[in-house]
Amino acid sequence: MSADITLCICSYRRPEIVETLAALSRQIGVARNRIQVVVADNTEEARSRALVALAREEFGLDLDYVHAPANNISIARNACLDAAKGRWIAYLDDDEMPAPDWLKTLLDAAEQGSWDVVLGPVKALYPEAAPGWLVAGDFHSTRPVWVRGQIATAYTGNVLFRRDIVETHRLRFRLELGSTGGEDEDFFYRVRDLGGRIGYAERAVCYEWVPLKRAALGWLLRRSFRAGQSHGRRLEQGGRTPLRAAAALAKCIFCCGGALVSLARPVSSRRYLIRAALHGGAVARLAGLSEIRMY
Repeated sequence: MSADITLCICSYRRPEIVETLAALSRQIGVARNRIQVVVADNTEEARSRALVALAREEFGLDLDYVHAPANNISIARNACLDAAKGRWIAYLDDDEMPAPDWLKTLLDAAEQGSWDVVLGPVKALYPEAAPGWLVAGDFHSTRPVWVRGQIATAYTGNVLFRRDIVETHRLRFRLELGSTGGEDEDFFYRVRDLGGRIGYAERAVCYEWVPLKRAALGWLLRRSFRAGQSHGRRLEQGGRTPLRAAAALAKCIFCCGGALVSLARPVSSRRYLIRAALHGGAVARLAGLSEIRMY
């Protein structure tokens, strides 16, 4: 049986990719010969080449290495699409640990729900030195956003989707978003605009350790602001930009007020503040300001 599922990992200077590949080799419920793994190395110096070669030998994976320089995540994501052979394509990050039944759970959900795209949760694992409010609020875990009972877009940290909808329409990740972030959100917005249906498999879990440098309010505010800019880009496509900017500004002000009145409750206060940054990012984008660079 030839591979009909391609697992894609974009790599950038993370030795943790070896553990991710090891976890992929331990997947249960899906025959090994159905799986192709593609690693796209986004560094100029092809830093992951040797690690991937060792992992291929040690774990017995059908593993393809692609050098996809440099410093633009969309280049690496597109290289994975170009190398994919399976009728299903999955993405996960190079520092994530999928549960043993992760892939089977995604596939079962896709087939049972006739979904074109299926998301799973990314659950954050925090270092001991992380602030208590951060752990209690679990601000780094990733789950889909539901709007009126539907998922409008997706992320690449834990996703499975049909290759045919991508190849039929020649969809690729936009290079101009590869250093700012939001390239995955934009990609899956376009999949949905073409009629793609997005589902959710709550039990298809990937785990991700949070680096201490990211376990801080400043990093969360910056990430949320950038996400707001991506959302603002989407809002621009619907027209009526001044009205949409005014609505986003009102939401930002409301959330700032919520942060102030809930100062005695650290988790609630910071959640309001992070939400305010999201709406602030949307305002900034709708006002024509350049997007910040996350990578």
